[in-house]
Amino acid sequence: MRKEDFYFESADKRTQIHAVRWMPDSGGYRAVLQITHGMQEYIERYQEFAEFLTKKGFLVVGHDHLGHGESVADAEAYGFFSESRPSDALIRDMHTLRRTVQGQNRGKPYFMLGHSMGSYMLRKYITKYSKGLAGAVIVGTGSMPDGLMILGMGICRFLAGRYGWNYRSRLVKFLSFLGPYRRYDVTGRDIRRNWLTGDLEIAKRFYRDPKCTFDFTVNGYFGLMQAVYYDNQPKYIEEIRKSLPLFLVSGDADPVGDMGRGVKKVYRQYKKAGISDVSMKLYQGGRHEILNETDRDLVYEDIYGWLQERMK
Repeated sequence: MRKEDFYFESADKRTQIHAVRWMPDSGGYRAVLQITHGMQEYIERYQEFAEFLTKKGFLVVGHDHLGHGESVADAEAYGFFSESRPSDALIRDMHTLRRTVQGQNRGKPYFMLGHSMGSYMLRKYITKYSKGLAGAVIVGTGSMPDGLMILGMGICRFLAGRYGWNYRSRLVKFLSFLGPYRRYDVTGRDIRRNWLTGDLEIAKRFYRDPKCTFDFTVNGYFGLMQAVYYDNQPKYIEEIRKSLPLFLVSGDADPVGDMGRGVKKVYRQYKKAGISDVSMKLYQGGRHEILNETDRDLVYEDIYGWLQERMK
């Protein structure tokens, strides 16, 4: 596998977005997968999955969101998106990368995959830009009540008005990890009870990594809540191309998906909207990072099998 780093200008017109391209050693590939990573992580955490797919004949690309990884000007920028419509800034960066890479690979099937926060951004993305996509894989997603998101966005607006959009609120962080998260230790102190993965070495690396343990700003939380609220609205779901293949993949012990219940709700919403090819798989005992779980070889094969079938 060959790996290349490159950069492009963000929608915020200030930040250079860091991106990665993984290619088969031979240089030849049959299809492209673009990965959109989750909250408080970065694209190079997907290298193992990318290596698997390059061996299967895929070009894999992805980028660090605003406020993540190497797409930051300084430490203060971690967890901050954009003062103007923060979730839209992330969507536009996703589309810039897609236009660039798809334009360089005309005629090859182009897929997108989003994990966690990236799954919510991808769900918003496909309401606007589903044309020309061969399929979308939605990993580690969920569904939250509209009223809760409206309340959360209101709290973020209030705190931003008082302290600025760069403020890092312990209250918002606390409120974000209630409900189904309570069965886990979300601090990383009791690693066996971590909410991410049963692979304890990967969990340890996550909690030792400063690019994964920074606190989100109220701007970042607001942008995420914007997307979660948007994704739940039937009028926007109706905008998705009806023939776009969708694959929902999660663990049934993932608190983001409310232990599978939220994932099933999203599946039913897509079916109700008339999308003709919607699949779902919940992995028994799987926590949040299903691509890093102890049975990830099976998850990889299932995703590859789904992609291969849609390439036909």
